[in-house]
Amino acid sequence: MGDIERIGVAGAAPPAGHYSPATAWGDLVFVSGQLPSRPDGTHTADQPFEVQARQVLDNLFAVLAAAGSSPERVLKVTVYVAGIAHWPAFNRLYAEAFGDAKPARCVVPVPELHHGYLVEVEAIATR
Repeated sequence: MGDIERIGVAGAAPPAGHYSPATAWGDLVFVSGQLPSRPDGTHTADQPFEVQARQVLDNLFAVLAAAGSSPERVLKVTVYVAGIAHWPAFNRLYAEAFGDAKPARCVVPVPELHHGYLVEVEAIATR
């Protein structure tokens, strides 16, 4: 199957910690938790939930594209949401973004996320 490939995203801010935006082994792609920061690294934590949700999905899709994958190839998504009251809005935006693709999914309500964000998403996909 080969070596582990570490995947970066051109035009995006580098990770703030010791990790890659994604890794791949063969055709499997593991996307690290994506926060709703903008590609230039500025934060959206002061923005409404829907702005953050759209940005986090854009970030997820950018990492998938950099890995040679796409939303249709996602196998599993884990969503961390600060305040389960945000879940209906996220589910609606998620459904719009993924369209007919319906990967397996887990939702984890959490008390807080890094930088005060309200949502974080990680995924496993194929390419």
